[in-house]
Amino acid sequence: MPQIVKKSEEQKDAEAEVESFQKHLGPFVVAAETTRMPMVFTDATEPNNHIIFANDSFLKLTGYAREEVLGQDFNFLLARNANAEVLKQIELEFEGETDSSPEILSHRKDGSEFWGGLFINPVRDEDGKIVQHFISVVDLTKHKNEQIQSKMLIDELNHRVKNTLSTVQSIVWQALRTVTDPKLLHESIESRLLALSRSHDLLTREKWKSARLYDVVHDALEPFGVSDGRAERIVIKGERVRFPPKAALALGIAFNELATNAVKYGAFSNAVGSILIDWSIEPSPQGDRLILYWRERDGPKVSAPTRKGFGTRMIEQGLALELEGTTDLDYAPEGLICTMNFPAPNVTYNG
Repeated sequence: MPQIVKKSEEQKDAEAEVESFQKHLGPFVVAAETTRMPMVFTDATEPNNHIIFANDSFLKLTGYAREEVLGQDFNFLLARNANAEVLKQIELEFEGETDSSPEILSHRKDGSEFWGGLFINPVRDEDGKIVQHFISVVDLTKHKNEQIQSKMLIDELNHRVKNTLSTVQSIVWQALRTVTDPKLLHESIESRLLALSRSHDLLTREKWKSARLYDVVHDALEPFGVSDGRAERIVIKGERVRFPPKAALALGIAFNELATNAVKYGAFSNAVGSILIDWSIEPSPQGDRLILYWRERDGPKVSAPTRKGFGTRMIEQGLALELEGTTDLDYAPEGLICTMNFPAPNVTYNG
């Protein structure tokens, strides 16, 4: 809390002058007292511009009683970390040498901080000498907080855009490496970008805080489940788990790859195959682990591919790296089984 100093006799005399002026219904003082704009007068004849008047709005803004404010150095309100540039700016304002309307970080009586925009107007006598200052204070706290919030949002948006562009670059580069047919190349890139878009839509609905694993799986498989009547052939079950945005995006792309493979070669390539996705959290000496299974049944006989494409490498290497765990693709004859094992996400479930 700013230090309160004892008043000098001269300061008390100055206060008495203002009180006398007020008693005689000085219209300016009456207007200053009743306005909602925080205002103070300072005595320019005294060192450090002591406060000789403060209206109710100023007292409400700062939390001080009138007797605690009158007689104080105006700078007693400034935050202790006020920089030299701001202090110099205020000094020039008091000297009438600039019109910059400085923005200062100030302390209330309870120690909380607020931002104030200062409008300092010197009052001169007949000889042109500054004898008082009329100061109005605009509470800029909400505006400043909004500026900080906006900067944080812009920084976060820039971060997301860079991550998204990096993912898009990887998708295109891998597709160009593995696909030579122009039509297939277009389809390969488009399907993965659409999967990325669906994950972005999900995270946008969740305000980019986190996403339910169930929703990540459901949204990734939605294009595959609704078309051709496959919805009843997909079973999704597991505990309530939420993932941070980056992990949710990686999982969304991984499930798209698994579903795409199922359409081409696995359980979705015939009329009777089905897929079960389930997960649980299991304790381990290293902490809780999330174990997730993708199991395909009743599709054509499965065999391991002769070469690893983008999807396989993405699941076995990229996803494992992103989630700091392991992924295993088991090409069992009766159906593909993908096992994911990674640390359980430390995200609070909120719905």
